[in-house]
This record gives sequence, structure tokens and C-alpha cells, in this order.
Amino acid sequence: MRGRLINPFKVLIARIGTDLTAADPDGIGPLVSGYDNVFREPIPNLPGAVVRAALELPAILIPCQFEPEDTFEQLEQQAPGNDTKTKIKVCFHFIDLEEMGLVDAVTGEALLRIDDRLVSVHRFEDDALIQRAGLQEGFYCTEAQPRSFGLSGGERNLLLCTYEARDSTFKGGGG
Repeated sequence: MRGRLINPFKVLIARIGTDLTAADPDGIGPLVSGYDNVFREPIPNLPGAVVRAALELPAILIPCQFEPEDTFEQLEQQAPGNDTKTKIKVCFHFIDLEEMGLVDAVTGEALLRIDDRLVSVHRFEDDALIQRAGLQEGFYCTEAQPRSFGLSGGERNLLLCTYEARDSTFKGGGG
């Protein structure tokens, strides 16, 4: 027995397409990838080009539950102005991830990872929209941590992901 989600919801997640993002972004230009292997993130600004965002896979609804340690739109003062901080912890069950093909068959790692975007929250029963995440962009995964090893016959149960809003005061300012 591996347990279940206690108070289930669904979240719409747009997973980062690392292969798509890593493709050569400037053709015959000097870059060979849109992904920075040193910082392990998409290259935010390409020299002499428009801003490049991470490319995403089609968004999917995934069953989850929310953890009570959330911070939602807490005001924080930044040098360029006010910014709001949001930190949401979302718990996914590995059974759901396995059934949806979101666990790598070779490595056993969950395919939910850093820079995936939480788009919206939905009712579990009928997928009806409860709330969009963030004003425009959504919240981005900053940590994906397997949890609950050994409580159910040597299997892991949960993946705890932390999603946070990105600073809005630094957009367009080169931050």
C-alpha cells in the first residue's frame, strides 16, 4: 500500500522542454544552444537578439495536494519598487506520476523539474478552474524533492515541489 492524496486538487503544469530550449537559437550565429550548462537554465537574453524564453511542452493537469506552508503575494520592497513573493508547496503522488508517464523509466526520476511552470489550479472532480497562478506568467518550480521513502514497503510515495513567483520589478531592467 502506497497511500493516496488526502485533499486532492489538480494543477496545470507546463513542463520546460529542455531539448527544445537547448536547440540552436541563432542559426549561424555564435550560440550552439539556448540552454546555459553552467547555470543549468535557459539563456535569458541572447546578444543582439530578442529575449528568449524557455520553450515548454504542452501543459497537463496533474493530481496534487497543497502543503500548508504557502506564502501568497507577500509584499517585499526591492530597489526598483514593490514586488510580491509567492511560494507554494505542491505534493504529487508517485503513483499518479507513474500512470501519467512522468517518471523516467531508466533513471526513476520524476519528470517534473526546476523551471516547470504552474499555470493554474483546478478542482479534482471535474477539472474546473479554481484560480490562475500569478498575474501572467504563473509560478516556477524551484525545488523538486522526492519524499516518504520506506513508509510503504520500500517504495517512495511523494514528490514535493516548491513553486515561486519570479521578481517582477527587475523585468526589462537587465536583472
